[in-house]
This record gives sequence, structure tokens and C-alpha cells, in this order.
Amino acid sequence: MTDDLKKTSEQQSQNTQAQTNPVDKNQAKTFTSNASNSAAKPDSNVTRPAEPQIKKVDIAIAGITYPIYCPVHEEEELRAAVFYINDYVLDLRRNAPSLSQESLLLLCCLNLHEKIQTNKRDEEDRSQQDKQSVALLNKVIQDAHSIL
Repeated sequence: MTDDLKKTSEQQSQNTQAQTNPVDKNQAKTFTSNASNSAAKPDSNVTRPAEPQIKKVDIAIAGITYPIYCPVHEEEELRAAVFYINDYVLDLRRNAPSLSQESLLLLCCLNLHEKIQTNKRDEEDRSQQDKQSVALLNKVIQDAHSIL
């Protein structure tokens, strides 16, 4: 008798949940079967994508240490960037010793951005020159074929 009462109360609670939480019955069955399956089986069978390994790296720029979290495979590149930026900031500090660390870093960022933009423009110019060279070479080749 108590089993029947327990089943009835479980059905009522499921009906109440279904009314307040309108979920497709197939989705609910999938969810409950997945939940029961995951409880019955260990997680060792589940293959999960490898998470990138993150490493805390302490970097120093102009004498101040900053903790940086980066993927392990990018640490060498980070250290190379820190070396370049540190030298750049120290050069700025020699030229303007009264600037604060924040001002030095801001000036460094602005100067590096200008260098990046200059490199992009130079690359675009080289690309345009390459296209013109190829067009001229093709014209010369066409002229040579027409003469022969």
C-alpha cells in the first residue's frame, strides 16, 4: 500500500513539474536516461576534448612584475614579446625619466601600434608593387610571344 502511495505521489510530482516546466517528453526521457546512465557508468568512458594547459608566468616590465596566464605552448612567444617591450619601455624611460609606469606603458602601446600600422601599410605597398610587377612581366611575355 505504501508503494502505491509512493508511486502516486511521484507521478503527481512529475505531472506538476511537466506543467510548470513544459519540456518535450522525449527530451525528458533522454535527460533522465542519460542521468541514470551517467550515474551507473564511470566517467572513464566519456571522451572529453583536451583542455589547453594554462600556466602562470611572471613577467617583468620596467622593474614591475605582472602575473600573466597563458597557454603553455605560447610561453616562449610571450617571453620574447616581454623582452622586446621591456627594452622598448626602458628606452622610453631613459628619454623621459619623469614619466610614471602607466604613462610609459601607454606611450609604449601607442608607439607599437604606430609601428604595426606602418608595417601593414608597407606590406600593402609591397603587395601592390608585386601585382604591378606580375602584370608587367605578363605583358612582356605576351609581347615576346606575339613577336615570335
